Amino acid sequence: MNPRTIDVQQFLDDHRFSAFQWAILVLCFFVVAVDGLDTAAMGFIAPSLVSEWGVTKAALAPVMSAALFGLAIGALTAGPLADKYGRKKVIVASALIFGLTSLSSAASWSLWSLTGFRFLTGLGLGAAMPNTVTLMSEYAPRGRRALLSTLMFCGFTLGSASSGFVASHSIPAYGWRSLLVVGGVLPVILVVFLAIILPESVRFLVCKGAPADRVAKILRRICAKTDFTNIAFTVPEVVGAQSESSIKALFRHNNTTGTLLLWITYFMGLVVVYLLTGWLPTLMKEAGVPMAQAAVVTGMFMFGSTFGTVLMGWLMDRINNHLVMGVSYAAAAICVVAIGIHPGEVALLRVLVFAAGFAMGAQTSMVILAAQFYQTQYRATGVSWMLGIGRFGGILGASMGGVLMTLGWDFRTIFFGLAVPAVLAAVAVGLKGIYYAHRPTALPVGPATVAELEMH
Repeated sequence: MNPRTIDVQQFLDDHRFSAFQWAILVLCFFVVAVDGLDTAAMGFIAPSLVSEWGVTKAALAPVMSAALFGLAIGALTAGPLADKYGRKKVIVASALIFGLTSLSSAASWSLWSLTGFRFLTGLGLGAAMPNTVTLMSEYAPRGRRALLSTLMFCGFTLGSASSGFVASHSIPAYGWRSLLVVGGVLPVILVVFLAIILPESVRFLVCKGAPADRVAKILRRICAKTDFTNIAFTVPEVVGAQSESSIKALFRHNNTTGTLLLWITYFMGLVVVYLLTGWLPTLMKEAGVPMAQAAVVTGMFMFGSTFGTVLMGWLMDRINNHLVMGVSYAAAAICVVAIGIHPGEVALLRVLVFAAGFAMGAQTSMVILAAQFYQTQYRATGVSWMLGIGRFGGILGASMGGVLMTLGWDFRTIFFGLAVPAVLAAVAVGLKGIYYAHRPTALPVGPATVAELEMH
């Protein structure tokens, strides 16, 4: 007897979002939260390093950029690995790596040892983020995919914001190393829960031709009432493309223009994010603002981004995604100009930095835009390569703050200049929307049914 077929995505669309899927969301939320906390840590540690080790701000550029280089390399390698071996394996391994190396960073004895440990930490951080986004998007129903994925990704912005508040209490009391200890212990604990609870992506399993009973075992946790006897599972994508190199696929099937514009948008957005979050505490301290207040103001950026990200996700499920992104980046450009006009007004800066973060919620939502753009067979690669290439924008932003300050640029000039990459991001994402409105991405043609093994 020929097996009945179930389209995995249609199954997810037709059933309520289960407790099992909420558990996936929560676990991925915590992964990106500790990722965000650790990524933002150097911005709060930098002033202490200047005082304790007697280094110049320009000398901090390598250590500020080290994790970002690791992030870029981790992202570029983790995507193809996840598309080959699975999302879960890469997520668990990456969380363990950045937890252990963050703990090692706390034991640093020199600027160069800290630089090396931060690079290794970045490798794990870079591998974790794109795969949590990919896994979550592949367990979400179409109608709520953007909102649910952005809710999960809010963990990153909340984690980054929490870094500021943890720093404002832990660094004065226990020194800068305490922040890195917190950033290392949390992911190590989390690895245990990930290994036990987190499932592999069912869409990935179907694309790889996994046994039907393995897929059914996972889907049964979403809806136990479904009869999975004599079932073959299918996916919307074409399985015939799975032998294609996932990296080459980013530049085939009319993906080239979208891939390049996604890279440009994310690159420019990270220039804004990392220069602002990495150097705002130091810039404010030089303007005479106490470090504790400067940390809180910087934390407002990430809190604003959290609320902005949720709104972006809600809007992206309802109206044109590219319009949402373009308007948001343009609003961010206006906000950073306003920040530059009011360098010493702490109360007003809290509002303006929150507003800038709210608008830059578009940056977080870019991963959702990328996940929706690429097919399952190379989705992890598409998302991770956008993040990896974009990280070089983060490296530029993190490095240029100290260089510009050394060259004599003041608070106002730096933030006026920061509006330029925000405008370029708005233009790039707008062009992507216009291009694909007239030339939709072409899908390869081939067989679409896999896992046609009869259950016993």
